[in-house]
Amino acid sequence: MKTLLSFFLFYLPLISLGICQENAVEASISNFSESEKASFSLFLEQSEHLNSPATWEELLEELDAKAAKNKDSLALLRVIFQKTHQRLLKNYSQHSTFSAMLDKGSYDCVSGSAALGLLLDRYGYAFDVIETDYHVFIQVYLGGKTLILESTLPVGGMITSATAVNTYLSNYLDQGIPTPRNVNEGLAGAKIDAAENSTFRKVTLTELAGLQHYNEAIVQFNKQEYKIAIDLLTKALTLYPTERIEGLKDLSINLAYHSYGYNIRK
Repeated sequence: MKTLLSFFLFYLPLISLGICQENAVEASISNFSESEKASFSLFLEQSEHLNSPATWEELLEELDAKAAKNKDSLALLRVIFQKTHQRLLKNYSQHSTFSAMLDKGSYDCVSGSAALGLLLDRYGYAFDVIETDYHVFIQVYLGGKTLILESTLPVGGMITSATAVNTYLSNYLDQGIPTPRNVNEGLAGAKIDAAENSTFRKVTLTELAGLQHYNEAIVQFNKQEYKIAIDLLTKALTLYPTERIEGLKDLSINLAYHSYGYNIRK
């Protein structure tokens, strides 16, 4: 028990850094292709009905009109970034879900990057979602250059100059070589210390949805709702089997047993 308690006390500050998510709303995918519907649905709970939120429908309508007229990919990208913040990404709030973003405008780096990623996919941009130890952002590849979309920065979050991009990326990489850090550390918000970052990997939208469910599990873990956390982590692992999710699931199972005296593995 003493060993387990020490393990728990070591990890609790790390777990609390995660982007935690709690709320649910209805969301519309009526204007999506079948592939877009599949990606969009990954960020919602099965119990959420796919009806029409005005915010998403209005954003798609406005961007579709802009895309039909604007043949300049860089200019359109800037419009996508700006309009997404105007209509969806209104209030930065760590631990906000994709659903809370659609419903209330509350967002964080996971839900914000998810919205931008879905839109980039819709309008045919080449991009990668980047997962680090504490943060998520997007790299867009346009005209032989790499651009950055930082969802948590409404002003200055679209980074286009090569120097600024390199400066941004240097916050996460030490001369291109990640330095060691524990793989179970959670994601966090925009203001982080990335000096010892060890995770820098490209993730798909499906895997990003797994990270969202992982972060939802962190909320339940911190409430000691281990069964709910384990269910969310199980879902997350089906979308993104990775060490940090598996590590939190194992810890949740162990703490559930020592706290409540029953084995959730059964």
